Amino acid sequence: MFSKTCEYAIRAVIFIASESYKDKRVGLKDIAVKIDSPEAFTAKILQVLVKNDIINSSKGPTGGFDIPKSAMTTIYLSQIVSAIDGDSVFNGCALGLKECSEIQPCPVHNSFKSIREDLKLMLCSTSLAELASGIKSGSTHLRL
Repeated sequence: MFSKTCEYAIRAVIFIASESYKDKRVGLKDIAVKIDSPEAFTAKILQVLVKNDIINSSKGPTGGFDIPKSAMTTIYLSQIVSAIDGDSVFNGCALGLKECSEIQPCPVHNSFKSIREDLKLMLCSTSLAELASGIKSGSTHLRL
């Protein structure tokens, strides 16, 4: 459903948010270890997230990545997915065909249509605050 890059991005943002709730900034190395991703690859993902105003980056000895608590209620999973994977999860063909539409549907078009709509609803209505609070309360986890 999501690219591996997008999966790492979602994990990274949730981890950064959970640490930001504790008023902590998180360094690149800690993020890479937590999401089980190579450091250089994680750095590229974080650059995209900073560029799309999903996370903040600060340099220096007390630097790192964080998300303001007030922003966590206005950041949704859909923004992370769009920043990393574009809108293909919302509009693309389930089989990856270029020519798939209501007029020329692929074999799974009609079945996948409701799944895509449900997925879009979930991604557009799930805030970072919800996801981070699950980590904070211990009801969800990011451990592999």
